[in-house]
Amino acid sequence: MAVALAEARAALDTGDVPVGAVVVDGAGRIVGRGRNRKEADHDPTAHAEMLAIREAASTLGDWRLAGCTLVVTLEPCVMCAGAVVAARLDRLVFGAWDDKAGAAGSAFDLVRERRLNHRVEVIGGVEEESCSRLLTDFFRGEAPTST
Repeated sequence: MAVALAEARAALDTGDVPVGAVVVDGAGRIVGRGRNRKEADHDPTAHAEMLAIREAASTLGDWRLAGCTLVVTLEPCVMCAGAVVAARLDRLVFGAWDDKAGAAGSAFDLVRERRLNHRVEVIGGVEEESCSRLLTDFFRGEAPTST
């Protein structure tokens, strides 16, 4: 989660919402990184999770990311949760819950939807305070804290 938080902080440089993500393979190696780039790229799909998943697929040479874990600072939205399922990720680990748009247990639970062909293990609330504080400070217009 420390690496995902560093990616989130780097998103602040482009005025993007500070969300960061990494994909880790079964051996614990980071195979994909991403940070929100919607503002920087003028791309509504440039969420941290999407970019990390794309990079991991490119690194591994396969769109199927079985055996991998996505670690992200904020509970994924519906688009990103759909990508998690489509990529066949084994596990999703996230920091802050998103009661308004989260699709891994808060507003929706897409990643564990019984009707889909793949379900993902979910571990939420990891480093929740640090992840939440970064987002809260951003939306209040305050400088990010160092934790």
